[in-house]
Amino acid sequence: MYIAIEGVIGVGKTTLARLLQPSFDANVLLEVFEENPFLSDFYADRQRYAFQTQIFFLLSRYRQQSAAVPGLLESGKHLFSDYTFEKDSLFARINLVGDELQMYYKVHEALGEKIICPDLLVYLRADTDVLMARIALRDRPYERQMERSYIDELNLAYDAFYIEEKSHPSPVLTIDTNSLDFVNRVEDLQKVDLRIRQALQLAPYQPQLPLVD
Repeated sequence: MYIAIEGVIGVGKTTLARLLQPSFDANVLLEVFEENPFLSDFYADRQRYAFQTQIFFLLSRYRQQSAAVPGLLESGKHLFSDYTFEKDSLFARINLVGDELQMYYKVHEALGEKIICPDLLVYLRADTDVLMARIALRDRPYERQMERSYIDELNLAYDAFYIEEKSHPSPVLTIDTNSLDFVNRVEDLQKVDLRIRQALQLAPYQPQLPLVD
C-alpha cells in the first residue's frame, strides 16, 4: 500500500511518516525541499520569487516521484511519503497569478499524468496558531520570516482542497492534530496508526471501533 501524508507546513508530516515506518515495516519517501535555491528569497519576497520557487519545486517533486515511487512499490513493502505531487498546485494557486499561473498549470497537468496516486492520503490538519507554534519550535532559518497570514491562507486552501472540494484522486483520511502529540505520547501515535489500518483494512485492526480523534 502507498500512503501519502499531507498537511500545511509545520503540521508534522515528516515526523509521522518516520514514526509509522517501523509499525508498517514500510519504505519512506521524504520530500527534498531544502535544496531549492529560491526558498529563502521567496519567504523574504514572495511576489518576486514565486514563479522560480514553484517551478523548481514542481520539477523536483516530479523527478523524485517518477524515479522513486515505482521501484519502492515493487519491493513489496508499504510506502509512506510525506507529500503528494498534487500539493504543488495548492501553493501555485496562492503564489502565482495571470500568465505565470496558466503556464504552471499546463506543466503540472502534463507531468501529473505520469505520477502514481497513493492508495490513501492522510490529511493532517491543525489550526493556524498551532501551526505557527510548531514552526517556531523547530526554528528552521528560512522559515523565521514566515508570516501568519501566509500560513492561514495555506490552511484555508488545504481544507478546501482535501475536505470541502474533495478534489484529490485518492481516498482521504482527515485527522485533526490540534490535541495530538505523536512524538511524546505513544497513545496518540497508536490512534493514528489504527485509523490508517482501519481505512486500508490492514491487520491488525478492529473494525468495530468508532473512528475517534
